[in-house]
Amino acid sequence: MRALTMYEIPGDPVVAELPDPSPAAGELLVRVASSSVNGYDAAVAGGLIPHPDPELPFVLGKDFAGTVDAVGERVGRFSVGEAVFGVVTGAFPGTGALAEYVTVAEEFGVSRIPAGVTPTDAGALGLAGTAALDAISAIAPAPGDVVLISGATGGVGAFALQYALAAGADVIATARPGPPTEFVQGLSGDRARIVDHAGDLLAQVRAIAPEGVSAALHFAGNGMELAELVTAGGRMASTLGFGPEQAAGRGFGVTAVTASPDIATLNRLAADVASGAIRVPITRTYSLADATEALADFNRGAVGKLAVALP
Repeated sequence: MRALTMYEIPGDPVVAELPDPSPAAGELLVRVASSSVNGYDAAVAGGLIPHPDPELPFVLGKDFAGTVDAVGERVGRFSVGEAVFGVVTGAFPGTGALAEYVTVAEEFGVSRIPAGVTPTDAGALGLAGTAALDAISAIAPAPGDVVLISGATGGVGAFALQYALAAGADVIATARPGPPTEFVQGLSGDRARIVDHAGDLLAQVRAIAPEGVSAALHFAGNGMELAELVTAGGRMASTLGFGPEQAAGRGFGVTAVTASPDIATLNRLAADVASGAIRVPITRTYSLADATEALADFNRGAVGKLAVALP
């Protein structure tokens, strides 16, 4: 099979030919139709996720959507031919989803693709959607809340923006002028106020919310700076390791979010896409042959989700 492969970490990924994987007991072999690039992939390639002995060659890719091609022993939830999507779990599984085939455990991180969801959307939904939904659950936005989203132009932020607005919150979103702002406006219309994170963020947010914000989502930028803007009794969630210790004494709760793609979360995400409650913010689709370009574009700050389609 062809796969986006690392032969050393850190290093430069290449599209290479590898042996087709086989499912072990409790595993599915999925023929991948679509995947996407996530911050995890960039972090692994850059050597930013420490691991004493990574399994090499290492295939990048966390998100997948495709068709069950074979099943291992003791698989009971799925059958050959079913359309599935999800997230490859484990920090260094060795086998990733930016490949023609991937093996995944059936008990976690995989669910069926419902009617009304395309494989392309499903393949860019799992990891970023889960992180966003877990962060939204942590802050529980409601009408009357003012929610600051730092990193609204990334995949996680774009999903969270939609969920916060759907909950009735007033949203302040960070985005640079030009295409990034246009991207956020395309998702939110005139329902979100946009501030430039490259400027004086504190001054811009306080001009909109003089008393501060009731909740903040930290997907990019300086967590301590965001914490300055959260009111006493407020809430904050971070996917970047900013937790209760860093915010001690500030009078509000902080949740350090690690995306957990359990079946209920995946089913919620897929149902919300199928109903039109949220949309998957894909801004460009690449072939597997161009997956290194997709990773480079991600590192250059491309907005939204970058999908990778497989034949």
